[in-house]
Amino acid sequence: MPSCVHARIPEESQPPSKQVKPLFRHFRRIDSCLQTRVAFRGSDEIFCRVYMPDHSYVTIRSRLSASVQDILGSVTEKLQYSEEPAGREDSLILVAVASSGEKVLLQPTEDCVFTTLGINSHLFACTRDSYEALVPLPEEIQVSPGDTEIHRGEPEDVANHLTAFHWELFRCVHELEFVDYVFHGERGRRETANLELLLQRCSEVTHWVATEVLLCEAPGKRAQLLKKFIKIAAICKQNQDLLSFYAVVMGLDNAAVSRLRLTWEKLPGKFKNLFRKFENLTDPCRNHKSYREVISKMKPPVIPFVPLILKDLTFLHEGSKTLVDGLVNIEKLHSVAEKVRTVRKYRSRPLCLEMEASPHHLQTKAYVRQFQVIDNQNLLFELSYKLEANSQ
Repeated sequence: MPSCVHARIPEESQPPSKQVKPLFRHFRRIDSCLQTRVAFRGSDEIFCRVYMPDHSYVTIRSRLSASVQDILGSVTEKLQYSEEPAGREDSLILVAVASSGEKVLLQPTEDCVFTTLGINSHLFACTRDSYEALVPLPEEIQVSPGDTEIHRGEPEDVANHLTAFHWELFRCVHELEFVDYVFHGERGRRETANLELLLQRCSEVTHWVATEVLLCEAPGKRAQLLKKFIKIAAICKQNQDLLSFYAVVMGLDNAAVSRLRLTWEKLPGKFKNLFRKFENLTDPCRNHKSYREVISKMKPPVIPFVPLILKDLTFLHEGSKTLVDGLVNIEKLHSVAEKVRTVRKYRSRPLCLEMEASPHHLQTKAYVRQFQVIDNQNLLFELSYKLEANSQ
């Protein structure tokens, strides 16, 4: 039987507004990954880990829109409760540390920092004199090859679970989030949490593809994995999930993956040709002409490549002034409204997928909803050169 994922969540299934929500990736609860996603608001409360320089951590309960000052206040309470040395918390600062080692010092007045963290970035609280000593968590810089669910799951199962999850995330994004994201920039963060999470997920899928390929050490098995990802991309396109399709193709196009000449040579000609067609479809030349032609022929439900919608809105916003001689530029606002209405059109019908009740259904679903990825390009290249040192 088809499994329908509707565009609206019935009122009775909505959680209480004060329920503490799990935020995927940075704020995870084991029992939450299989739950249907619901839209976040700035006032929603979440659980978050804030790390110390020695990689110990405290778990705080915070509003999604909390300021850095509020977050540090919660950390301070935890440290005092844990009988940390008095006075230490007075000079605490909050730092976002990426897996690459890059550090960003967050200012006390900044807010809504949770949804703007990078894929493998984490929040650290420390004193100013320990700032330079901060390093990424060990699990972000130490990787070990091994079989994951991608090797066991069927391409159709993985693709359908990708589409179902991304539909949940896409329908959580309010149309006005697109406008706020482009027109208000950082000042609009409080109103764009769901959109930022969807963009983060797109990047996560891209890095997932590269990670899985580069952690596969056996050449023959690695070629089979390329073949499987191409199949997944094809099924996502068939599902009209162009977000997943784009992300998978970009993952295979990652320079650390595309340079594996010996691996790509093992692919059957049929799959090489199919992937070339996919590359042409995602080619940005002539303002993404190929992609626009394909999506224009699709009927709802559709999951678009969201970054391109934002690119179009940015062009409209920066290409002309909102006020001209003190008068509102109606033509500009009409163009913006027309672009935003396409989002409503894409979601105007529920998504129905043929979901096979396979033995590994729940394992695949859980796997797809909480990828473990490497987002450090230097580390991806290191893995790539270990696999094929002399590939061009």
